[in-house]
Amino acid sequence: MPAPRKYPQELRDRAIRLVQQARQEEPELSVTAAVTRIGARIGVNPDTLRGWVKQADIDAGKRPGTTTEDGKRIKELEREVRELKRANEILLAASSFFARELDPRLPW
Repeated sequence: MPAPRKYPQELRDRAIRLVQQARQEEPELSVTAAVTRIGARIGVNPDTLRGWVKQADIDAGKRPGTTTEDGKRIKELEREVRELKRANEILLAASSFFARELDPRLPW
């Protein structure tokens, strides 16, 4: 079970939107300056806000990286692979056991 989020999703969305608006209004404004300014206003750590903005840009296709949706799918697939490997090990052990039961001359 994932840890509870410190910030509600509405606050995250609003903070991202405010940073994006600030950068549109002032094109020379860097991401660092924007997240520092907005983060102080809404009470969010600038590094946390920078990560949110970066992930929002990735999800929007503005920068390369793994989207949130793709990341979730990758985690699901990795979990499935672990389960399948475990099941395979169990089946191999069982087949070896039953093979010995059928023919005790086998070297296993």
